[in-house]
Amino acid sequence: MNKQSNSYTVIYIIIMVVVVGVALAYTSMALKDRQNDNVAADKMRQILSSLRIAPDQDVKTQFASIITDQYLVNDQGQRIEGDAFAVNMANEVKKPAQERQLPVYEARLADGSLKYIIPVYGAGLWGPIWGYIALDDDASTIFGAFFNHEGETPGLGAEITKPAFSDQFQGKHMMVDSKLLPVEVVKAGQKPSTGAEYVDGISGGTITSKGVSAMLADCFTPYNAFLQSLRNK
Repeated sequence: MNKQSNSYTVIYIIIMVVVVGVALAYTSMALKDRQNDNVAADKMRQILSSLRIAPDQDVKTQFASIITDQYLVNDQGQRIEGDAFAVNMANEVKKPAQERQLPVYEARLADGSLKYIIPVYGAGLWGPIWGYIALDDDASTIFGAFFNHEGETPGLGAEITKPAFSDQFQGKHMMVDSKLLPVEVVKAGQKPSTGAEYVDGISGGTITSKGVSAMLADCFTPYNAFLQSLRNK
């Protein structure tokens, strides 16, 4: 075949595209298990961070020793079948509250105290935000909080990942007079009109701050029956 011909060039390109495509597909499949393991390990680190625990290098063993139970509940507070760790919160928050699968993680800390961890997911200024809220066994007092984001602005909305923001939630209550009133994020110097407890928002990150407030309200509301059942025990 004439290497200077157009047909040779086209065939050569097609062969190269096929070879590269096959190589990339094989590499992706070969690394899939490792990628999934990394995603799972990162999720474990985030959950442990909400418990104010620094993750170890062997985070899986650490997670298994601290998280004593994980399960799903519905909006009636009843346990349902399913894998809590495998639930995609990005998909769940798109559903009506009564159709959501609601993950719960139970942790037993070194001092013997029991904590309940609730995942949250919402929208910031430039993309999704998410986190985990660890509650004391009264199902109201926040023991710790962890927040993360996909594309918030450094120095502004991205500050939700910093302890200066998340540490404000410690000791705040999700219940006021036995009524679920998720903690709100407000502009410094202001108070919510709902009577809910609050933390100061991020200076220059108003939309992200409002996103955290909306996220907590949207994600905690379906847990109301479950949290009330814990309080009644």
